[in-house]
Amino acid sequence: MEEYLIAVIMGIVEGLTEFLPVSSTGHMILTADLLGFEGDVAKTFEVVVQLGAVLAVLVLYWKRYMGILNDFFRFDFKRKNKLNAIHMIIAMAPAGILGISLSGFIKDYLFGASTVLIGLVIGGVLMIVAEKANRKITSEHSDDITYKQAFGIGLFQCLALWPGFSRSGSTMAGGLLFGTSRQAAADFTFMISVPIMLGATGIDLYQSRDFLTGDDLLLFMIGLATSFIVAMIAVVTFLNLIKRLSLTWFAIYRFVLAAAFYFLVMY
Repeated sequence: MEEYLIAVIMGIVEGLTEFLPVSSTGHMILTADLLGFEGDVAKTFEVVVQLGAVLAVLVLYWKRYMGILNDFFRFDFKRKNKLNAIHMIIAMAPAGILGISLSGFIKDYLFGASTVLIGLVIGGVLMIVAEKANRKITSEHSDDITYKQAFGIGLFQCLALWPGFSRSGSTMAGGLLFGTSRQAAADFTFMISVPIMLGATGIDLYQSRDFLTGDDLLLFMIGLATSFIVAMIAVVTFLNLIKRLSLTWFAIYRFVLAAAFYFLVMY
């Protein structure tokens, strides 16, 4: 029963944090450390539970994805004020290429509590700098985002390969620095997150296939279902919050979390 409770807790943490600019990977690593949830099964569980959050966004945005796929297969990329597949491809390419190239190094050296705390702090500083930059907003909505802005956001997404930086935090900061509104950056972040996370999750699940046994199936399903439900609520809530809250508030939360974990657990 204890392991099922851990599955629910981890599912809630993943669902709440995957699309907030606070680093879901960082929260999962710190939570697993606190709960003593370790080993190969735990690592596989973290991959499976992430899939629940990805599916939540896929459900919420399925109409937009279908529209983009329809335009893609019709080779229709010329309509103005329309987010298309090229925007998403050039935004996903930098992190995708770098992630595949450095996957071994990242898992061997960056997946630890100390590196997560560093990522939380530096990522928080980046978010504050982006908010204070006062760049002119040229893209109010995600459909207004240019190819140049999409590529710039994609470069910032590379920072998220360091656990603790946060994919949404890095891409939203990049969006602000390249002239998008917070809402446009958040919306675009959610759109590009699904393909790249599905790819990364698929690779991780294949590599962890030996640990996907029937004995742990219920544990995985509980975590996945919990993550899916919580992420559905979190995404809708965050899109409403981001209209009123700046990234600075999330940066402050990151600083407090890093300090609390360091002094209460690691010091």
